[in-house]
Parts: sequence; C-alpha cells; structure tokens
Amino acid sequence: MGCRVRTVKSELLRLVVVEGVIVPDPHGRLPGRGASLHPSLRCLELAERRRAFPRAFRAEGALDVSVLRVHLEGLTAGQSG
Repeated sequence: MGCRVRTVKSELLRLVVVEGVIVPDPHGRLPGRGASLHPSLRCLELAERRRAFPRAFRAEGALDVSVLRVHLEGLTAGQSG
C-alpha cells in the first residue's frame, strides 16, 4: 500500500481499523476490512503521504496511525539490536 511493491502475503503486515485507529493484525484474525503494508516505517510514511489509508479502508476522514507507528518502531528497534 505504501511503496506499491508487490510481494508475497507472508512478507506483509495485515492492518485493520478498530474504532478509527489503524492497528496491526500480525496473525490475520481480527474482523473487518484489511489492508497490507510492508512492516517498515518507510512504507508507512509513503502510505500516509499518498493518503492511502482512507481509500484502502473505505473510511471517511483521517485515521489514527499512532498504534501502528509504535508497532513498526518496535520492530525496527528489535532488528538493530
């Protein structure tokens, strides 16, 4: 969704919207419309810049990405150390 690079599903992170907040769904079990994103801050920033989230989730208005950003920052921190 962010960088538009196609890849296998196992390399992507599934996202869902819960009460206006985009949350990661790593196990793919949360209900609702899902969207996929590479698990990187770069792809998140590209998706935000392109305003891809409201279109992908068919949502009116802005969606909160703070929970997703914290999750991705944790993944990035875990890789570097």
